Amino acid sequence: MSTPDFTAPDGTTAAPVAETTDVEATQDTTAAITQDTTERTIRRPDNTARVIGTVVLYVLLIGFAAFLLVPFFWMIMSSLKKNLDVFTLPIRWIPQVFQWHNYIDIWTRAAMGTWLKNTVILSVIVTVLQVFTGSFAAYGFSRVRFPGRDVLFLAYVATIAVPWQAYMIPQFILMTKLQLVNKWLWPMIVLQAFGAFGVFLMKQYFETIPEELSESARLDGLSEYGIWWRIMLPLSGPALASLALLTFVNTWNDYMGPLIYLRDRAYFTIQVGLKSFQADPQGSSQFALLFTGSVLSVLPIAIIFLLGQRFFIEGIATSGMKG
Repeated sequence: MSTPDFTAPDGTTAAPVAETTDVEATQDTTAAITQDTTERTIRRPDNTARVIGTVVLYVLLIGFAAFLLVPFFWMIMSSLKKNLDVFTLPIRWIPQVFQWHNYIDIWTRAAMGTWLKNTVILSVIVTVLQVFTGSFAAYGFSRVRFPGRDVLFLAYVATIAVPWQAYMIPQFILMTKLQLVNKWLWPMIVLQAFGAFGVFLMKQYFETIPEELSESARLDGLSEYGIWWRIMLPLSGPALASLALLTFVNTWNDYMGPLIYLRDRAYFTIQVGLKSFQADPQGSSQFALLFTGSVLSVLPIAIIFLLGQRFFIEGIATSGMKG
């Protein structure tokens, strides 16, 4: 049904208002659809390029991860081979017959239990001492004001840049005069009880904790030892976990220190003990057992790192922040 025209008093006729409104709405809708289609057409190449870039990135990351895991795969497969099949050419990645008894022979043909026990004891003691001394010294550098504090801290942290080989001989002379060489694990414990890196890491984290908490505790009568123990340490869980994880791994994997100071086979750690498989008293090398021991050595570290990975990343990430 058509809309009647409107006749003005002067005799002129006006166009229908409803039809004009419908036409304008239709034109606006058509223009909006056209604009949206054009924008999608323009954005489509960008989205395609983004997807291709993401796929390429993931392929590269997967390839790089596989490249890093190849040595571990070869180590595990070599631990299940016969001794003569470890270094065959061309390389045989998968053994023809899996020698599962290697993981039994290593306990019966070597003092693997003693090596693991010594390594665990040494790693735990050094980790506890470094966490204690590092956090305690870091509190002094971050919260206690005394003359020369910053200079002393910089001098102490600068020792990180000095290679261990530069002071290895003076340390050995000192341990010899103290008669600690080959006295159980004492030389390793004494030398590794303190660490500049732990002090640096904990100081950086302590500075992210508001100082108002320490001031309030002092007003309430809490001593500096109480502030460190009751306030700073409970709030520094990620940094403490990071320091503990790094110290434990470094002590567990240490080879040169135990090799220099520990001469009695009863005191050997696992890293020094595995060296005996390269040249046993008969003059032959037991490479299959060597790789078996390497797998057993890496396994605890891998488990500990996987369990503490979240705290490790959080502690490292927040230690460089100041709030």
